[in-house]
Amino acid sequence: MGLIYKEHGMRYLNTALYIALIVLVNWAFIVVPPVQLPGGVMWPPMSLVVGVVFVARDFAQREVGHYVLGAMGIGVILSYFMAGPEVALASATAFLISELADWLVYSFTRRPLSQRVLWSSIISTPIDSFVFLMMIGFFSVSAAAAMTASKLLGALIVWWLIRRREGHGLPA
Repeated sequence: MGLIYKEHGMRYLNTALYIALIVLVNWAFIVVPPVQLPGGVMWPPMSLVVGVVFVARDFAQREVGHYVLGAMGIGVILSYFMAGPEVALASATAFLISELADWLVYSFTRRPLSQRVLWSSIISTPIDSFVFLMMIGFFSVSAAAAMTASKLLGALIVWWLIRRREGHGLPA
């Protein structure tokens, strides 16, 4: 897939998509109101789609390596203007902490890519969910569980696709 992009002058498409998704999801947390659940817990429905950002990050990281932190920074700066400082700060903090967990898994394990995607997601997504929701004032177990589950669902899809390619001897 990356080779097709490079041949057509779209070398950083995954990275651009990652930046755009950071901004879009952060902005959506502002415009899509939380839903009150039984018991009075406020749950942000956008927590269901955050997983797309984590999947995009995995592809962007493969495209630009550790420079993915710069892409995240661009997304956060744009989010500051589009979604406001509170959401941008929460997003930056949560992403940095979870990105560190991802970086550790990607950098220090010698496992196949599919396993690194899966393990990095298992470790980083609950951390990201907890930190982000706490910082924007919408933490609840149900919100954190939904956000983590959506991220893990995306990671499982990517894991499965990459694993299939690895099983056929194709580059992941």
